[in-house]
Amino acid sequence: MNEIRGTDVMDWTPDMPPGPIEGPDAWSGAEMAKNDDWIHHLTDDEIAELEAASRAVMDSGADLLDIGRDEFPLPTFGATVLEMRNELLRGRGFVLIRGLPVEHLGREMAGIAYWGIGAHLGHARPQNAHGHLLGHVRDIGYDSLKNPEHRIYQTTQRQYYHTDTADIVGLLCLQQAKSGGASSIISSVSIYNEMLRADPDLTAVMFHPFYIDHRGEVPPDSPPYYPVPTFNYVDGRLSSLYVRQYIESAQRFPDVPRLSDKQIAALDLMDAVMYDGDLALEMHFRPGDIQILHNPQIFHGRLPFEDWPEPERKRHLLRLWLCPPDGRTLPHWYAGRWDSIEIGDRGGLSVDGMVRKAPLRFEDALPGA
Repeated sequence: MNEIRGTDVMDWTPDMPPGPIEGPDAWSGAEMAKNDDWIHHLTDDEIAELEAASRAVMDSGADLLDIGRDEFPLPTFGATVLEMRNELLRGRGFVLIRGLPVEHLGREMAGIAYWGIGAHLGHARPQNAHGHLLGHVRDIGYDSLKNPEHRIYQTTQRQYYHTDTADIVGLLCLQQAKSGGASSIISSVSIYNEMLRADPDLTAVMFHPFYIDHRGEVPPDSPPYYPVPTFNYVDGRLSSLYVRQYIESAQRFPDVPRLSDKQIAALDLMDAVMYDGDLALEMHFRPGDIQILHNPQIFHGRLPFEDWPEPERKRHLLRLWLCPPDGRTLPHWYAGRWDSIEIGDRGGLSVDGMVRKAPLRFEDALPGA
């Protein structure tokens, strides 16, 4: 892995856009809320294809790790999924698939169907130190505010805007919370445009590196933190990587430079743009909804929620991190977190001793399972 520190950080002169960025990825939530052309409602024929392919996988007893696009045939829906991938990578950067019949299929077969859709978008990547390629987003009583090495997706706490460690992230809703927990997404291109209008000087700060905490999931031969700019302009495209909570928790390491007043002001401006305007699009997941996002251009977050007391009713999502074969060029900084920036073979986490697995059952995804 490339270790990027010292003079590489201090001497960095970034490329920046010449001004505001226009295009389909410069959208606002207010605009998106006026239509639903970003929602794909599954047809009966598409559901039948998904069910047939999923049942074949289940009946075969195959390990999901051995199931790729060729092993999950979607004779007609497959072409639609490829169109979605193009929209993710070169268009608005997100899509919502609605109507996977979770209750009819059962959770395990719904998970197989979800994996199969993901296989037509790209290759699954590990999401945590346990090597999970199929992740379970569910509260297990953790508190990420008290323990910087706990992941917030395992809590009921609010999840502030951030990006994940892969080109594409997908979420399948199996079960809703008792209340709350809405998903919120926002275009990082629109964030940049609004920041530029408000304060070009502070916007320029976001093109310089911040140190980010690995939060205990440290790649081999790496320090427990890594430097990366929030905004990166490569080949005429803006790509963003951001988790403010992890920027702030990196300050626990004595050899990480202290955040300057100007850096804090730039982060505060970004927060003001994200949380005080009309850029965000809120989604209330239904069981069977699949949200798919392109991380380099979409920030996502989640409101806090109250869960059901019964284990079988608790809020439960399945997550995929995916690497498509035709992703965009990313800056060298991403190698500090993504392990590689090679198109078609990047993203996910890499730690010593990791064994990759794709647990369909929540019980098999618990720590120690």
